[in-house]
Amino acid sequence: MNVDDHRVEGLGLSFAAGVLRVLLDRPSRRNALTDTVVEGLIGVFDSVATDEAVRVVVMSGAGDHFCGGFDIVARNADLDAPQPRVGSIQRRLPSQAHRLIPLMLSVQVPVVCAVRGWAAGLGLQLVLASDFAVTAEDASLWEPFTQRGFTPDSGATWLLSRRVGEVRARQMLLLGRTVTGAEAAEWGMVHRAVATAELDGVVDELVAELASGPTVALGLTKWLLHTARSADLSAALADEALALEVSSRSKDFKEGLAAFREKRPPRFTGR
Repeated sequence: MNVDDHRVEGLGLSFAAGVLRVLLDRPSRRNALTDTVVEGLIGVFDSVATDEAVRVVVMSGAGDHFCGGFDIVARNADLDAPQPRVGSIQRRLPSQAHRLIPLMLSVQVPVVCAVRGWAAGLGLQLVLASDFAVTAEDASLWEPFTQRGFTPDSGATWLLSRRVGEVRARQMLLLGRTVTGAEAAEWGMVHRAVATAELDGVVDELVAELASGPTVALGLTKWLLHTARSADLSAALADEALALEVSSRSKDFKEGLAAFREKRPPRFTGR
């Protein structure tokens, strides 16, 4: 993947050995997202969807925090600027955050988030939309919307209730409860919580496992899990039959069979 095609201010990118590393890079603002960064992320995930070289995406934040949400202070800093027409938020969101979250959920490569410090608002939705989130035990996960007098966006109500159930989702969305990384792991909100000093090593180990896995099968399994959320059994079974047809034609399927016959670990190439 040519990361230079997607570089924007506040977003760091690197690619090696099938792993695309995405760095939210505005540490002075707790890596709060701007329109430019969101557009950059949309471009990245659009490209990942069709880039044969990418086998896993890892997202992290520069400095002490993952992401403090969207930078609404910066957006509203110019008090003398002309006010947009009524309905501007409803018109804008479908092409911004409300496009990014579905892309993360549907892209057929695993997405991993490494979370330390704050993950709030849209930052927390990035975590919830990932396939694996590893957090520091003392990380702070927060849905700040009602505490600021407005309603949730970026899929918060859909994602959170599916991860932790309605009762706990109401605690976070209506009461503004902040949850630690350790609590989030207990609730099933994230994959795992570890000591801060262990975070990078645990994430790297997980990423290495995913990057060396059967990428076609992993991507299709992710797709099946996502579509099954809104499908009845007959539709889910039809999707599984389609995915099995495709994955069984991959080189990695042939390698998996050969490894089983020869009683050795498989050497998947992602093809």
